[in-house]
Amino acid sequence: MKEEAIKIKELSPQIRINNFDEVVLGYSEEEALLEAGRCLQCKNPTCISGCPVGIDIKKFIFQITKKDFKSAYFTIREKNNFPSICGRVCPAEYQCRKSCVLTKKGASFANANTINIHFLERFIGDWGLKNNLEIVQEKNEKLSKFKIAVVGSGPAGLCCAGELAKVGIKVVVFEGLHAYGGVLRYGIPAFRLPTDILDKEIEYLNKLNVSFIKNCLIGKTKSLDDLFSEGFAAVFLGLGAGTPSFLGIAGENLCNIYSANEFLTRINLMQAYKFPQFHTPINIGKNIIVIGGGNTAIDTARTAIRLQSINNFKPNVTVLYRRTELEMPARRLEIEHAKEEGVNFKFLVQPKEFIGDKDGFVKKIICLKCELGKPDYSGRRRPIKIEGSDFEIDCDLVIVAIGLTANQTLTSVTPALKTDKYKNIIIDPSTMETSIKNVFAGGDIVGGEGTVIEAMGMAKKAAKFILMKLLS
Repeated sequence: MKEEAIKIKELSPQIRINNFDEVVLGYSEEEALLEAGRCLQCKNPTCISGCPVGIDIKKFIFQITKKDFKSAYFTIREKNNFPSICGRVCPAEYQCRKSCVLTKKGASFANANTINIHFLERFIGDWGLKNNLEIVQEKNEKLSKFKIAVVGSGPAGLCCAGELAKVGIKVVVFEGLHAYGGVLRYGIPAFRLPTDILDKEIEYLNKLNVSFIKNCLIGKTKSLDDLFSEGFAAVFLGLGAGTPSFLGIAGENLCNIYSANEFLTRINLMQAYKFPQFHTPINIGKNIIVIGGGNTAIDTARTAIRLQSINNFKPNVTVLYRRTELEMPARRLEIEHAKEEGVNFKFLVQPKEFIGDKDGFVKKIICLKCELGKPDYSGRRRPIKIEGSDFEIDCDLVIVAIGLTANQTLTSVTPALKTDKYKNIIIDPSTMETSIKNVFAGGDIVGGEGTVIEAMGMAKKAAKFILMKLLS
C-alpha cells in the first residue's frame, strides 16, 4: 500500500483570493484509482460506522479499483442522495475518515495518510453527473396516490423529498426564499460548493417529479392546517437553524457588526460579490474581525478576503477564538486554506465590549485573554477568562459567527408543535414524528446545528417511517 495519500489538486492562494472559483479541484481518474488502491479492504470496515447515512464505503472504493464507476455511483446512491455535495462539504476527518483503521489511535480527527474517502465520493458523484446517471423510480401503486409536503429545501428537506419520490410519492417542497438549497446555497460559499453542482443535484429531484414552490413561508404564507386541508397526507419539517446567535456584550448594536448569517446570505444568495451587477451592497472594512471557530467562521473570513475584488484593496482579516486551534470545530482543510489565503488567527481570546466612534460605527474591540480549564459537555477544554487581561484590537467591521439557533417562524404560530428549551422541535427519536400526528421533522431544527450528512441521516429515517405509516 502507498503510505501517503494522493494529494488533491487546488487553486493556488494567489489566484483563488481574487475570485469565488472552487478551490479544491478534485481527483482525476488516475488519481482516484491510486487513492482507492490504498484502501486495505478491511474484513470489518470501521469507516462505515463513521458515516451518518451508512454508505458501504468498502464496496464503492473496491468498485473504483475495478474502474466500475457506474456501480460505485449506485452503491453510494443507495444511502446518499447527494454525493457531489457531501464529497465537498462533509467533515470527513471527524466522521468516516476518523473511523478508518489508518487513523492514529486516540486521534481527535483523521491524519493526513488516512484514505481520502470524501474525495473518492466526490469523484464518483461528479462522474455520475457528467454521465447523466439517474436512479430509476421503484413505484409502489399503493404509495403513488399520496402526496407529501416537505417544508424547507435544505439538506434535510431535499433528502427526504428524494427518498419519498423514489417510490412514486408526489412530493411538494416549500421554500421560503427565492432560490432552493437552504443553507447549502446561502451558507456555503461557491468556492467550497459551486452553485452549478448544487443546481444539478436539485435537478435530480425534478427528474423524480418533485415539485418546488419558492417564496412560500410555511407559518406565514400557509399554516400546517392549510397543508393538510390541501390533501397532503404527511408533512416533513426541515426548517433548519436560521436565527443567528450573538455575544450579548456592550456595543453589539453598533454599525458594521454583522451576523455571519446575514453576511454570507448577502454574498452567497444575493451575490453581493458581483456588485453592482447584482444590486446587493455590503459594507466591507480594511480591518475585519471574525468571531468564532466553526466552519461558518472560516467561510466568513475566507469570503471577506475575496471581497478585495470589488473594493480594490486586500482587507486584513483576523479570526478570534476563545480556545486553541486544536479545539476548533471547523474542518482542518478549511483552516489550512484560510491560513494560505492570508487569514490571521488569535486564539484564547474572548470579546468583552465593542467601542464605536461618534457616528456609531465600530472601531475597537476590548478583549480578554483566556486559558483552558477542564473539558465541558462538548468534550473540549472549557475557556476561562483571565480577569484584568484586557487589551484592544482595532477594527472597522466585525462578523459574529458563533452559531445559529432554531428557526421559529412556524413553531411560534403553531402551539401544538412542541419544542424544547432551545426552541428545537421535539420528536419521537424512534420515528422522527413530532407532537402533531403525521408531522415529522429532521435536521438542525431537531438537534441544533449539525453537518449536512447528519441532517440527511435524520431525513432518511423520517422518510422511512412516513412510508411505513402510509403503508400501514
